[in-house]
Amino acid sequence: MHDELTQVDIKKMQEEIDYRMCVLRPQLLAEVQRTREYGDLSENAEYKEAKREKNANESRIRYLKNMIATAKVIKVRQDADSVCLFDTVAYYIEEDDEVEERKIVTTLRQDALKGLLSKESPLGKALLGKKVGDRVLVQVNDKYSYYVVVRAITKGEDDETIPISSY
Repeated sequence: MHDELTQVDIKKMQEEIDYRMCVLRPQLLAEVQRTREYGDLSENAEYKEAKREKNANESRIRYLKNMIATAKVIKVRQDADSVCLFDTVAYYIEEDDEVEERKIVTTLRQDALKGLLSKESPLGKALLGKKVGDRVLVQVNDKYSYYVVVRAITKGEDDETIPISSY
């Protein structure tokens, strides 16, 4: 399966790759060399930690390169009256009798703690393309679903202020 990403997502990933390869990699290699000089490697916790950090950096670089290579680049469309990618949506949850607000983003930039909802999540999928006043069934799994009503849509854009997920 290919991740659907925007040009901004690709740009942000490439910037992170460049930083990790040109800035972080040399620093981490120098730290591995420095801690290697402490002596017996089997009991050298600093060396093991430096190696772990170096390997985590290399893993992240591989992950990002793979994401770019396999991504399906999508264009962000904007309809004046329906929910689109990067719009903020206020919706009423019937079973909880409360209103919540979330911004719909690509999966790479989701962050539930900051109110950033993946377009591929059950709620994100259900809200995309809906209009104010629409009652929507959110199918979480085969056994659980709930209804929400779209209360307001604040139009947004892919403006690079939303960071990509770290892992």
